[in-house]
Amino acid sequence: MNEPVTTIIDPDKCSGCGQCVAVCPDRTLSLVAGRAAVTGERCLQCGHCLAVCPTGAVTVGTLAPDSLHFQTFTLPQCWLPWGEFDPARLVHLLASRRSCRNYQDKPVGRELLLDLVKAGTTAPSGTNSQKWTFTILAQRNQVAELGGRIAGFFEKLNRLAANPAARLLSRLFGGDALGKYYRRYYHSIGEGLREWREEGRDLLFHGAPAAIVVGSATGASCPAEDALLATQNILLTAHALGLGSCLIGFAVAALERQPELKDGLGIPREEKVYAVIAIGWPAEKYQRLSGRKKAMVRFVP
Repeated sequence: MNEPVTTIIDPDKCSGCGQCVAVCPDRTLSLVAGRAAVTGERCLQCGHCLAVCPTGAVTVGTLAPDSLHFQTFTLPQCWLPWGEFDPARLVHLLASRRSCRNYQDKPVGRELLLDLVKAGTTAPSGTNSQKWTFTILAQRNQVAELGGRIAGFFEKLNRLAANPAARLLSRLFGGDALGKYYRRYYHSIGEGLREWREEGRDLLFHGAPAAIVVGSATGASCPAEDALLATQNILLTAHALGLGSCLIGFAVAALERQPELKDGLGIPREEKVYAVIAIGWPAEKYQRLSGRKKAMVRFVP
């Protein structure tokens, strides 16, 4: 995903230490007459040269100047060296984050939602393509409207799955996808749809006042990985900011199987959605960590 070079070296500030040359993955920089210089024609735009320069001689034009400036908290601009963060505190945050399915009737400010997106973009990205996209629903009525349209999708799917002939055709020609859906989800989704219609219960977004749809534009080398890594950053930052979050997998399935649902969100149909995150102020509180199932681990002999 190399792009045209936008790196500039200020020769008056450059000390000639060569650190930027050593960390450049594209060999875009070289030492010329004792000073760093741009000698390559392509650049990964990773910013390693800017980050490593001890004198501040490097600028990279494609990097947004406000990408690490947040509205709801202040981020130190110095780099945190390897090993200088308490791993127990980090894992405590990782293990404390839980999917929230009960929210207060309280809006989430736009500044918080934008800060979550910025935190998301600090994630690694395959070949540094950074093609991820973030579509924000900042109002409860927007979330509820999307939920209603997704409910319509699943009503149609449930009607189709209830048809034995359709399930037979799916088994013969479609890998039994419809049959698997019928056996695993048909009844629970049917009950959820009934509660939504008759009782107004939002079992999809759980009453969340906001949501973030994470996708990827075309051209990324690892679009799913990029989007999901950014999503994890958003989930963790939300917890740190006092917000609850929940991944809504059924919404992802609906948006990908019924592209018209993207139209109402302003998402181009060729843009693939990888995560939908419900966001809000939690109306639940936990007392202890619960752990996880034992993981499958193997070492290569």
